[in-house]
Amino acid sequence: MNVVSKVVDSLCCNWMNSFFRNVDTREGKTRWLPVGNGREKIRTLKARSILVDMEEGVINKVLAGPLGELFSEHQLIKDVSGSGNNWAHGHCVYGKQYSKDILEAVRREAETCDSLQSFFLIHSLGGGTGSGLGTYILGQLADEYPDVYRFTTAVFPSEDDDVITSPYNSVLSLDQLIQHSDCVLPIENQALMDICSRIDSKRACRTDTRSSVNESKYDSTLLNKSAKRGSTPERYRAFDDMNTIGAHLLCNLTCSMRFEGHLNVDLNEITMNLVPFPRLHLLLSSVAPLATLANKKLVYGSRGLDQMFTAAFSRECQLTTIQPRSGTYFACGLIVRGKGVEVSDINRNIDRLKPKLKMAPWNTDGFKIGLCSAPPAHQPYSTLCLANNSAIRGVLDGLAGRFHKLFRVRAHVHHYTEYTELSHMKKAYQRVKELSKDYEILEKAVPRSRKRILPAI
Repeated sequence: MNVVSKVVDSLCCNWMNSFFRNVDTREGKTRWLPVGNGREKIRTLKARSILVDMEEGVINKVLAGPLGELFSEHQLIKDVSGSGNNWAHGHCVYGKQYSKDILEAVRREAETCDSLQSFFLIHSLGGGTGSGLGTYILGQLADEYPDVYRFTTAVFPSEDDDVITSPYNSVLSLDQLIQHSDCVLPIENQALMDICSRIDSKRACRTDTRSSVNESKYDSTLLNKSAKRGSTPERYRAFDDMNTIGAHLLCNLTCSMRFEGHLNVDLNEITMNLVPFPRLHLLLSSVAPLATLANKKLVYGSRGLDQMFTAAFSRECQLTTIQPRSGTYFACGLIVRGKGVEVSDINRNIDRLKPKLKMAPWNTDGFKIGLCSAPPAHQPYSTLCLANNSAIRGVLDGLAGRFHKLFRVRAHVHHYTEYTELSHMKKAYQRVKELSKDYEILEKAVPRSRKRILPAI
């Protein structure tokens, strides 16, 4: 979970202090130092983040890796045994057991913020800790900080997930996300695997003889590290690749907080413009271009920008497995990064693509745009598309269907009723079905035609 603050000082102080603290621990007692304007040297950077996992081995791996120095001991909440892939165990047992410790860790981080803007909760829904304890934390944040926006990046399990009870965990988590989150960005494991599979196939088709300097300049933006790790086992490389794509989503989402731009988008503007109704806050996300991920040479100029915007609305770049053009767009956000990109380029592409998209009749001009002048690393430009689209029903119905297959024969239910009531599972399933129905109703809604009132003669 990330605690995001926003301070108004210099640009350097703004982007650095939003995600890190500069601390000095040489005297034994932690002392916070300012970062911007060169007033103090950077001693030790600590992330404004809290790591929570009930299997200490996972956190220990993070601490032993290159990012371990970003976290202090008081930022870690861990146990030994784990939640056993059981939402109810993580939510009802570990949630209550570690509630005070988690809230104290959050309070400590929040008090160092000049202006607390939002919470980022990053978790998976298939297991027990991420789903159960993760949604418990979300509920606690809603109670303790009701005026602070809560963003959730939730990783949805694939249909052939190795956790048999993942449909239960996912639906029970979705029930909590519907109630307590302000904005949910779903990421499906299957979509990430499909993207990585396409990238690997494109790499295989390219010959090694074309290794020119121009091509290597923008070599493999998101997956460049994995391409160089020849000794890394394929299984771990695949996980790294998938995680990196999700990280790229978050980098683009928060770029306006870190860099200058002609039309920066505040995080709170996302919920204001893309969530027309409180319950309908699940946003489809896509990242483009993906050409550089396969070491494919980019096309520059207006043609390259047109290709990038077209790809952002295609199925291949979606972080979910659904076709966005099959649904109705209630609102859409485009966050563009890159030098030389103008607002006119964005508006031109919106006008070009709008006739091909099914927009809600009550919001035909529902596009929110952002423009950041700093391009991503090793890339000339990129686009993050966030869409409130009725096609998300496919994800909801798929999870509800897999839940129903198990629940109708009460398979594995006894593991959950040890910690929660059976009615809780029924209500969670019903609420997910109701949300899908809400999307369907809104998709078919047609505004009433107004009768023209003629003046009396």
